[in-house]
Amino acid sequence: MTLDRTLTSTWAPRAQGLLRIVTAYLFLLHGSAKLLHYPHVAMFDQLHLFSLLGLAGILELLGGALVLVGFLTRPVAFVLSGEMAFAYFMAHAKQGSVLLPILNHGESAVLFCFVFLYLAAAGAGAWSVDGLVRRR
Repeated sequence: MTLDRTLTSTWAPRAQGLLRIVTAYLFLLHGSAKLLHYPHVAMFDQLHLFSLLGLAGILELLGGALVLVGFLTRPVAFVLSGEMAFAYFMAHAKQGSVLLPILNHGESAVLFCFVFLYLAAAGAGAWSVDGLVRRR
C-alpha cells in the first residue's frame, strides 16, 4: 500500500472527524454564549430569544451539538453553512469591504460557512453517530 493510499484510507476520515469535532465545539460556544451566557459575552446580556440573534443562538447550540457528535451531519451542516452566509451578509458585509472579511470582522463567519459546506458534502468522517448508523 502506498503512502498516498494509506493517508487517504486511514487518516483522511480521522482528520475529517477532527475538523468536524473542533469546528462544532467552537460553533457551539457561540450558541452557548448567546443562550446560556457561558462563556459570558456582555453584548449578549439583553438578547431576546425571539430575535435574529436568538434564532442564531438556537441554531448554533443545537446544530453545533448535532455536528459535534456527528448526527445528521450533512443536513445540519448545510443549514449551518447557510446561517453563516446569512450572518456574513447581514452583519459583516454591511460594514463595507465585502471581499475583505478581515476589515469587517467576518473571517469566522466565512470560515464556518465553508467548513460546514464541506461537511455537508463530505459527511461526518470518523467517530460519528452517522458512521455507527451506517455500519449497522
